[in-house]
Amino acid sequence: MYELADPLMLVLLPLPWLIARILTRRPVLERGFPVPDRIGGMLMDASPRRDPRRAVVLDRLMLWGIWALIVFALSGPRELTPVSALKVSGRDLAIVLDLSGSMVRDDFFLDGQPITRLEAVTTVGADFARRRGGDRVALIVFGSEAYYATPFTFDTEAVARRIEEASIGISGRATNISDGLGLALKRLDDSQAASRVVILLSDGVNNAGATNPRGVAELAANMGVRVHTIALGPKDLENAEVGERGVVDATTLRAIAQVSGGESFRVKTTDDLVAVTQALDRLEATDSAGLSAEIYRDYWVWPAALAAALALLATWRQVA
Repeated sequence: MYELADPLMLVLLPLPWLIARILTRRPVLERGFPVPDRIGGMLMDASPRRDPRRAVVLDRLMLWGIWALIVFALSGPRELTPVSALKVSGRDLAIVLDLSGSMVRDDFFLDGQPITRLEAVTTVGADFARRRGGDRVALIVFGSEAYYATPFTFDTEAVARRIEEASIGISGRATNISDGLGLALKRLDDSQAASRVVILLSDGVNNAGATNPRGVAELAANMGVRVHTIALGPKDLENAEVGERGVVDATTLRAIAQVSGGESFRVKTTDDLVAVTQALDRLEATDSAGLSAEIYRDYWVWPAALAAALALLATWRQVA
């Protein structure tokens, strides 16, 4: 839909005519420079011959056209174009990622090639983050300590890149599930989102920190935060041999999810991990009508450019 941003500017159209009517005309004294008749005749013969009345009418039309185009440009012609804005789900989603030393184990496969657990998580996790358009997503990483990698943001691409850049050792090599989940809850405590969700991924046993993970899960339940947990690794703590390393405490992660009202997933292969992210997409769907935005496309530059062209043409006519 076309409209004018400031239609009142059109009242300026008759301004030159009003000024001409109001101002008192003053006689102009004509002065000349005497030249010999012969030279004067030669100059008259060399000057272009044109109808003075037609020239005056044309000049006036050009001046009025220039003025009308300037006023039209000042009035701001524009087109209103409704545009669908970013879909907003009203959800804050915190991804809590285990970066403990056990994540370097290469017991996963991708395209038939062995890869580390971290490579599997970063590849699939980054893709999952990119699909969360409409959510405000944050990334927390933990090992011995927990760190806030990215704040809550609608820029899911930035979160995905941070997941892809994740490396072992920046947060220590132990597994402090309690602090990772606790830091996510601390950040969500100030959230005004209608839905608050944590996705917690770990491949080990909580062996650092002074807080019990189940106690932190109860805090999440009291806050109304759902915690979905992903237990990553081929072997569980329950059926592993005594002292075996690289096993995951699936029981504790399952309890965290149950206490907080979330879902628990068991991942032993890369295909399992992909299936989990798809299941999470269904559980925490991002489909929404979204907000509509009104974008204006301005067209004032076209009448302004035409006015400038006519002004150049009028100037050339005067000096030609």
